Amino acid sequence: MIRQLMFSIMGGPASPFAQPEKIMPKKSTVHRIHIPRSAQVLLPLALLVGALFPPAASAAPRLRCQLSQGGAVQVVEFTPVADPYRVKSIDIRENFRFKAVVIGDEQKIDYIKLYTYYHSKRQPVLLHEAKYLAPTVLSDPTPDALTGTNTLYSPNLEREFQYGCTLFEVAP
Repeated sequence: MIRQLMFSIMGGPASPFAQPEKIMPKKSTVHRIHIPRSAQVLLPLALLVGALFPPAASAAPRLRCQLSQGGAVQVVEFTPVADPYRVKSIDIRENFRFKAVVIGDEQKIDYIKLYTYYHSKRQPVLLHEAKYLAPTVLSDPTPDALTGTNTLYSPNLEREFQYGCTLFEVAP
């Protein structure tokens, strides 16, 4: 009885005939994933190509306009903006004003509005307005691919102003 009590106190079996429990370690389960042979060859190759040739960043759209008045030619580029009221017009030899509003961001152009004004004695007078909704960017455009060549005449002295614009991409 004393022996049973000692076993009980020491954490042993309560009965003199009971055997202590054997503690067995749990087996760990290993899951195997089968990778096809073609993937075993192509995956390292794809990683190598990706490391050597990182993906190209997307090109940003720009509007380029060629402005011509009185024999002088001027090429101007416009970037996309969010606020059309902050865009300034360009003075063309103190006879005309040209304003290009490109609304959008570096990925997409929502619309383009082009304005041509004549300088009168009191204030600029709108001669021409053109709107292009969601224009597409061309990979190899001509100088007037978006608008064609536009010719405008002033009400006084019949001064001539020509412009043509194209939408293209600039690599970052």
